[in-house]
Amino acid sequence: MKRKRLTREESRDQTRERLLEAARAMFMKKGFVATSVEDIAETAGYTRGAFYSNFDSKSELLIELLRRERDDLQASFQSIMEEGGTRQQMEARAVEYYSQLPLEDDFFPLWVEAKLLASRDARFRVRFNAFRNEKLEWVAAYIKSFSERAGTPLPLPPETLALGLVSLCEGMQFFRMTDPQTVTDEVSKTVLAGFFARLLLT
Repeated sequence: MKRKRLTREESRDQTRERLLEAARAMFMKKGFVATSVEDIAETAGYTRGAFYSNFDSKSELLIELLRRERDDLQASFQSIMEEGGTRQQMEARAVEYYSQLPLEDDFFPLWVEAKLLASRDARFRVRFNAFRNEKLEWVAAYIKSFSERAGTPLPLPPETLALGLVSLCEGMQFFRMTDPQTVTDEVSKTVLAGFFARLLLT
C-alpha cells in the first residue's frame, strides 16, 4: 500500500511532537540544565535547525510540555463535573481523583525543573508565573463550581483554597519522590484525601 504523503503542516506537527517527546525523555533522564538542544534533536532524529524551526528555546519547550499536562488535568476535572450524580457521588469522585494525583503525575519532576529555572532566570520566571497563575485560576474556578453543585459552602475564598490545595499536592509529590519509604502511596492518599474532605466537603 502506498504511503500517504504528509502535507507541510502535518510534517511540521509530526516534527514538533517528536521533539516534545524526545525533550520530555531527556529532561527526565538528564535534567533540564544538562540536556542540550543537540541531545533533544538527536534523540528525535532531527537536526539542531529543526529544533529552532519549532521552538525558540529549551525553556519554551518546557512550558509547552507543562501546558499539555495542565490541559489533561483540566479535562479530567471537567469530566468529574460533567458526570453529575448525587452530592455523595460527586464528592467521592473528587476525593479519589485528588488523592490519586501524586501517584499518577509522572510530569512532577518537570515542574520541579521549571521551578528551579524560574528561581534563577528572571525572564523565565515571568512566563512561568503567568502560566502557574492560569493553573491556579482554573483550580479556583473548579472549586467554586464544585461547591455550588454539591451545595457545600466554602470555608475560605476559592483562590485561597486553590493555592493551598495545589501547594499541598505538590509538597506531597516532592516528599513521595524523595522519600518513598516514609511517604508511601497510602500515606500520600490518606493525607490528601483527608485535607480535601475537611476543607471542601464539610
